Amino acid sequence: MKRFTPAEMARMKEALYMGLARGEIDVREGTRRMRKILGMSQKDYAGKVAGISPRILSQFENGTGNPTLATLEKIASPFGLKVTFLPPEAWRMKGKEKALDEG
Repeated sequence: MKRFTPAEMARMKEALYMGLARGEIDVREGTRRMRKILGMSQKDYAGKVAGISPRILSQFENGTGNPTLATLEKIASPFGLKVTFLPPEAWRMKGKEKALDEG
């Protein structure tokens, strides 16, 4: 997989975080993007970063797995993400401009 420069990685992380905050990216797609930001295969991200089985990560990303909360936390924590409840769609952040207008 392609390796990115630190500046490219920072831009990709910001896009990931904003997409998640806006509800445009689901947890499975977020997981794929985290791996790609690091330039890692499922096997490498699972074993070297998240400390889980590559099979579990593969099944989760493909929509056939149902990981435990602890496993989701292992997947998310390298990017500083937390597994959490979200408010209804209408209450989610819609972008920087809306947050600034309301503040």
